[in-house]
Amino acid sequence: MAKLTNIAIALGCLALLPGCSSRKAGIAPQSSVAIFDSFSYEGDDNFYKDNPLPDESAYYNPVLAGWYSDPSLCTNGKGDYFLVTSTFTFFPGVPIFHSRDLVNWEQIGHVLTRESQLVNMEKQHVSGGIFAPDIAYNPANETYYMVTTNVGAGNFFVKTKDPFGEWSDPIMLPEVAGIDPAFFFDEDGKAYIVNNDDAPDGKPEYDGHRTVRVVEFDTATDKCVGERRIVVNKGCRPEEKPIWCEGPHIYKEGGNYYLMTAEGGTSVGHSEVIYKGPTPFGPFTPWDANPILTQRTLDSSRENPVTCAGHADMVKTPEGDWWGVFLACRPVEGDKENLGRETFLLPVNWTSDGWPRFVENGDVVPLMGSKQNVKRAEKVTFGNYARRDEFNDSTLDNDWMTLRGTASDYYSLTQNPGHLTVKCADVKSSEKAVLPYVCRRLCHHNFNCSTHMTFVPESDSQLAGMLLLKDETHQYLLARTKSGDTHKLEVRKIAEDGSHTIAEIPVDASLSAIDFRISGNGLKYRFHYSTDGGKKWELLADDVDAGYTSTAEAGGFTGTVVGLYASNAENID
Repeated sequence: MAKLTNIAIALGCLALLPGCSSRKAGIAPQSSVAIFDSFSYEGDDNFYKDNPLPDESAYYNPVLAGWYSDPSLCTNGKGDYFLVTSTFTFFPGVPIFHSRDLVNWEQIGHVLTRESQLVNMEKQHVSGGIFAPDIAYNPANETYYMVTTNVGAGNFFVKTKDPFGEWSDPIMLPEVAGIDPAFFFDEDGKAYIVNNDDAPDGKPEYDGHRTVRVVEFDTATDKCVGERRIVVNKGCRPEEKPIWCEGPHIYKEGGNYYLMTAEGGTSVGHSEVIYKGPTPFGPFTPWDANPILTQRTLDSSRENPVTCAGHADMVKTPEGDWWGVFLACRPVEGDKENLGRETFLLPVNWTSDGWPRFVENGDVVPLMGSKQNVKRAEKVTFGNYARRDEFNDSTLDNDWMTLRGTASDYYSLTQNPGHLTVKCADVKSSEKAVLPYVCRRLCHHNFNCSTHMTFVPESDSQLAGMLLLKDETHQYLLARTKSGDTHKLEVRKIAEDGSHTIAEIPVDASLSAIDFRISGNGLKYRFHYSTDGGKKWELLADDVDAGYTSTAEAGGFTGTVVGLYASNAENID
């Protein structure tokens, strides 16, 4: 894997921060490719600077900053914890993290690493593809299972004995309709799948009327057996017409079975509710103090708000404590944010009469927490941090993704060793296709990212640079372009009605190398360039609306990503 330098900003290692790096030996431009010698990313959020962690037992929420949505976790009972999140149409699919303390997570790879595991991704919207993965460990056969929905193919699972290695090809679940499947492995060796599905008989009484269903699963044949039964209809208070009872999980504690689901949709009305029953099929009785997690009743104007909390999962530690992860958002103004739905961690407390709860209704989700027996990881995933990729290895680091496929025909780390080479392919970023684009998540409101690129366009349709992407029609592009005999640097806004230049400057046609930098503060983006190797930066566009790439305006389930892009099909509209 490519080595990323991880540094605490407090150390002041300026030589490694964006725009401050030493350059590699120059490389000559090559026909119809863009050559990137490095990529730097720095997060610098004010909350972390103003609220330093007091000791190693403390942590920041979210524990996985940036778009890591729909978290699910499991333990093997030996002190190892594994966590997965959604990836929708990005490749590889389903990042997998390992931890020994639930606070410090190391990404050990992805679950879905082969195109045979990610079928029918092309032509899907960015927010299509892989929904809400669930990871579970079955001690009876010492096997890990990851089950999920591919909205272009159906529900399936993969399995492995070694979560640090490769996972099986997909095993489809044609009997399990709907979305959000999850495994439950009982103490008697039996297994079950629980998931969200349509209203009874496919006749919803209102928009958002859904059910939760359970079916037994045979681990010997990898097939569902018996009747698939409805265990929840509508939600925990049917008379209130609750919407989208989804993301279900089953647990067992104290001889009782607990069913936990999300309700209210994944926006500001999101919540988590709990039920109790005598068997995995219920009958399940909802707790009268539900929800066990929500932020929807709080003042939206409060300082440092956390919103959209829900879609949770829980795990029991060897010491008998319960902890849970869930998704939530950190808006900067109103409901605008570019980080997407992030992964938060909290202890789960049990009431005296046997009900689990994340936070009492009306309490805020804290942005700082603490846990015993924690030692800070070298490469942190929360708080302010910086990353730098020199592209010195033959494979991309785990932070990087492509869209809808491997994009191996479009980029190379071996064509020019020590560089990322991206081909100017005959496809543009607004298409529902595999793109000539290598990207990573934005993980901070205040950020800087930069790259050094060697590229000379050969036609008016050819360009390369840095691309901020939320979906097919909500993007900003900082690129080197050409129009007739004039070579330019441009900032373009990609919208539903096409691509529009919002800033441009001519450059010398003989210029072969350029530095680009994009920065943001949550509300605005700034676009800079340098023609002297990053010694002096010039502003190309300021006060560019970051809300345009927020979920509040664009919709969808992902956060904004930033990365390196080239195309041979980007004529201006």
